[in-house]
Amino acid sequence: MTTPEASRTSTPVVDLETGRLAGADESGVAVFRGVPYAAPPVGELRWRPARPHPGWSGTRDATVDGPSAPQMYLPHGDPILGGHGAPPFSDDCLTLNVWTPSVDDAARPVLVWIHGGGFVSGSGSLPIYSGRTLADNGDLVVVSVNYRIGALGYLCLDDADDADESANVWITDLVAALHWVRQNIARFGGDPDRVTVAGQSGGALSTAALTGHPKARHLFQRAILQSPPLGLELPDRAAYARHCAGFLDLLGTRDPAELRAMQWERLIHATGAFFAATSRWGYWATPFLPVVDDATMARHPVESLLQDADPDIDVLIGWTREEATFGFALSEEYATATQERVVRRLAETFGARDAATAYRAYAAARPGSRPVDVLTDLITDELFRIPAVNVAEARAESGRPVWAYQFDYPTPAHEGLLGATHCLELPFVFDNFDQWAHAPFVADMPPQSRDALARAMHRAWISFARTGDPNHDGLPVWDRYDRPSRGTMRFDTITGIVHDPAEHSRGLFHRRG
Repeated sequence: MTTPEASRTSTPVVDLETGRLAGADESGVAVFRGVPYAAPPVGELRWRPARPHPGWSGTRDATVDGPSAPQMYLPHGDPILGGHGAPPFSDDCLTLNVWTPSVDDAARPVLVWIHGGGFVSGSGSLPIYSGRTLADNGDLVVVSVNYRIGALGYLCLDDADDADESANVWITDLVAALHWVRQNIARFGGDPDRVTVAGQSGGALSTAALTGHPKARHLFQRAILQSPPLGLELPDRAAYARHCAGFLDLLGTRDPAELRAMQWERLIHATGAFFAATSRWGYWATPFLPVVDDATMARHPVESLLQDADPDIDVLIGWTREEATFGFALSEEYATATQERVVRRLAETFGARDAATAYRAYAAARPGSRPVDVLTDLITDELFRIPAVNVAEARAESGRPVWAYQFDYPTPAHEGLLGATHCLELPFVFDNFDQWAHAPFVADMPPQSRDALARAMHRAWISFARTGDPNHDGLPVWDRYDRPSRGTMRFDTITGIVHDPAEHSRGLFHRRG
């Protein structure tokens, strides 16, 4: 291990049980990229639980990101994020990146980042998830994780034994990464007893699942859940196996040996067709899901978070005001949706008797709204906001620490149609807008208000990782969430506590049924 002085003036080197790593100094932060935390899940290890890495001889170059998990790729990006995954892709993707102010024995707090992406896209190696600003500004050790996604992370094969962990290999990856942090992070200047796991969207759902996982629940002490889709209905293993049979039919085989030998490109190509075959009008589309099964995830992540998690774990949970505009607001099909069709979709949530009443209530809450606006508000509530509020209320009632926030700052992109959309809080949390220059949804934001809000959020996340409390001198007092006040921090041009921002929506959902 290098000395603190040497780590800032020369190549940082760390010795692990698996081998030696040589990283790089990047603007005063020591960075180690592409660090293996588990064996490559290739050949017979495809769709098998993560296994220990065998190690390497000599010094491993840790200056280049590891490949991202195979996924669908749009070379020219998309109209919101500008893209969420980039080559190279490989089955051999179980690596992580580490940013640390210094390779020493300072025992700094640790933040582990789990990316989202609808279970089919994303990478911990994307520049947008660089941990440099968090490490530098917060004196933290930051870890970002690549894990199996899409068919390679979520497909359920019939050859799995009931005691096997093959139904949710993605979570075995994340558990392995947390064990790696436990065993190794002190060598990077981190404290294995002060670990925060943070994630957004699918990564936040994963974080919730990990809070109660029997092999992970004591490996971290704090959790940050950004836009967790806790409203997802997750299948059991038998139902999900039937769902996955449609995907296997697209591949033309159900033979496990043939599937394990198949090039990953075929799996990704079939994923696009599976998307189309499994999408439902008015629902957030994703072809693959976590599975509720006895071996890997015995409960829905909501139940895990509330019943199985360490009662002392600190939780920060929140959502953006218009989550669902991300998937629907720019679609011509949805823009021209009729009120009648949206009422039919509302009936699937509230019942035929109350659907028209619910439509009127949503329309009244957003004057001048179009049918698509009512639909996106419904999906925001159903999938993200109301389940998050319910989690905050349940934890608060049991005396468990929880803080809640709502991100309200809108993007001016696309003539304001997106509002405070899904993912928009990410560049504010990381405070690294230079890494998001390619993303259309950050264009044309007024720099003064944008940067002030980023400083407030960035410092709150740092404070939470360091102390378990998001308060700092740049914020109004942010009390724990409690039932009487339902105090929620609203991040906007004027940031402050609002009481019960989901009051209207809560009433609709609590009357349901």
